[in-house]
Amino acid sequence: MKLFFYLLMILLAGINASSCTEKKGTSSVDGLDPANMDTTALPGKSFYQYATGGWQMANPIPDEYARYGSFDKLREENQVQIQSLITELGTQENPVGTNAQKVGDLYLQGMDSVKLNQEGSAPIRAQLEEIAAAKDQKDIVRLMAKVSRYASNPFFGFAVGPDDKNSEMNIAHIFQSGIGMGDRDYYLLADDHSKKLRDEYAALIETQFQHAGYAEADAKQAAANVMRIETALAQAHVTKEMRRLPELNYHKMLVSDLNTQVGAFEWELYFDALGVTAFDSLNVSQIEPVKAAVALIRDEPVAVLQDYLSWKVINSAADYLSDDFVQANFAFYGKTMSGSKELRPRWRRTIDAVNGALGEAVGQLYVDKYFPAQAKERMLNLVDNLKSALGERISQLEWMEEETKSKAQEKLDAFIVKIGYPDKWKDYSSLDIKDDSYWQNMVRASEFEYEEMIAELGKPVDKTKWYMSPQTVNAYYNPSSNEICFPAGILQPPFFYMNGDDAINYGGIGVVIGHEMTHGFDDQGRKFDKAGNLSDWWTAGDAQRFEERASVLVDHFDHIVVLDTVHANGTFTLGENIADQGGLQVSYQAFQKTTQAQSGEPLGGFTPTQRFFLSYATLWAGNVRDAEILRLTKIDPHSLGKWRVNGALPHIDAWYEAFHIQPSDPMYLPKESRASIW
Repeated sequence: MKLFFYLLMILLAGINASSCTEKKGTSSVDGLDPANMDTTALPGKSFYQYATGGWQMANPIPDEYARYGSFDKLREENQVQIQSLITELGTQENPVGTNAQKVGDLYLQGMDSVKLNQEGSAPIRAQLEEIAAAKDQKDIVRLMAKVSRYASNPFFGFAVGPDDKNSEMNIAHIFQSGIGMGDRDYYLLADDHSKKLRDEYAALIETQFQHAGYAEADAKQAAANVMRIETALAQAHVTKEMRRLPELNYHKMLVSDLNTQVGAFEWELYFDALGVTAFDSLNVSQIEPVKAAVALIRDEPVAVLQDYLSWKVINSAADYLSDDFVQANFAFYGKTMSGSKELRPRWRRTIDAVNGALGEAVGQLYVDKYFPAQAKERMLNLVDNLKSALGERISQLEWMEEETKSKAQEKLDAFIVKIGYPDKWKDYSSLDIKDDSYWQNMVRASEFEYEEMIAELGKPVDKTKWYMSPQTVNAYYNPSSNEICFPAGILQPPFFYMNGDDAINYGGIGVVIGHEMTHGFDDQGRKFDKAGNLSDWWTAGDAQRFEERASVLVDHFDHIVVLDTVHANGTFTLGENIADQGGLQVSYQAFQKTTQAQSGEPLGGFTPTQRFFLSYATLWAGNVRDAEILRLTKIDPHSLGKWRVNGALPHIDAWYEAFHIQPSDPMYLPKESRASIW
């Protein structure tokens, strides 16, 4: 399933350092389980180990995971709940065309390993034959557009979404895409790890072409052709750091100017094949990569382009075909790239597929059974409290002028808040789930989503639209609509406890709320105004002071060694690190107004402030394999879980006071070296 939008996702009374090394006899109280801790560790040496070492020991990484943490465990529990819902559907009569029929039938198809293995490559044969019949460049252009409706974008991507400078209207966007390993560096770097990945990726391509029925020699040539195209695309791609600068990724132009400003191409034919003809302008997010892509289509032999398009189909379909396709994809993407040892159970993979294809249909069932109405009410109160706290912090900023403060307050007041589930559910009546093949149903689901997106072109933006299904364990801020969203899936332990004390909830979901709010004012979000338009609403002095303060976090994270000689990327992760730091500050300030915080009375052996920070650390408890550390450091704008704790907390004054962190402690930062933004 493909979407185009900015998602920035998603986060001991009097005790001293020496006494923290003693084992405690406390028991779990309202969500804070001391068994999750390693109290032999010093909080000032590694607060992550101190707060989550017990969890790490008790939760080794299952073989099917590259990383296993609190998020993953909660997602697993959600999948069990969703499986039970789908199983219930199988015990009743579901009329054809109902959401229940579609969800149930798609799940059964994904679970039918006998049928899938009997079919082999048959479900993709017609698509591959159509590509093989291409005779010239025009045929390639038509097929490129057709494939992009249901598979990963070939050459470059097309989508419909808000105009960055007129957020009320949806426009067309084209953007760099077309590579299969996720980041340009994998194709370009000369280190041994990158070379190995390229070799293994080429081997995967060759293997999958053989599974699709190609002779060995033809498969080898196809793999060479695909690598040739993807490497050329990668060479032209802008870096992930440059993609974080919205002003560098906005180039609105007339469709009639594409040939001169981007490159000579069959643009009219391309847009007609996409089904989008009634528009006169669009945004070319990254001009040079698209220019390079159209040059490849123009200059490369048709046979090379056919192999590349065929690979887009094969690779997109692999997880929905027979076991030989699935196992080959897992061997590269799971084992080689991420370090997973074992393929996840079929039922979990199928749940993910159903969630992707029929997310809100599943979500409606999920919410009806598992999301209590009072949870939404309590969340709304938390959001209001955190908005007030952020407003107070903005008004008290000593580095910001009143003119910018006023506009920041206006933006905060204009936040749209979405909690739990949408007010109006998506209509799936035009999506047919048939008994032909699992892959063809996934194609229909993608095309359904594509048509839904295309229908929005040139129309006002629907501010009620949700970009995550309710069962998703995540949250997001969307700058183009200035909205924060917290699906029902994340509103449960360890993030949210209906009966938990304030310290636990403010340290958990409260920080998540503050995190998403702060995204509205991070290095990207601050460039969008209250209406969601890309607009410079800062005074020059305030913008400069923001950059100076943000650079403290960039430098701090750049110096973190994540594995061996590999460092974190402070520039790439800046937005998330600002949001973590802001979320902690804002939620802690809101927490200080609660009766619990003001009383200072210990609970379960810890002060309210200590419970707050321990709750926060628990969110990021987890274990991760070395290969996944390297992969995530390259492609994920979030810092690794360990560093969302050990990298963030040294910049929070209250944490030092709560755990009596001293200048001699390894995590200690002098006050003048701590980041202070929001």
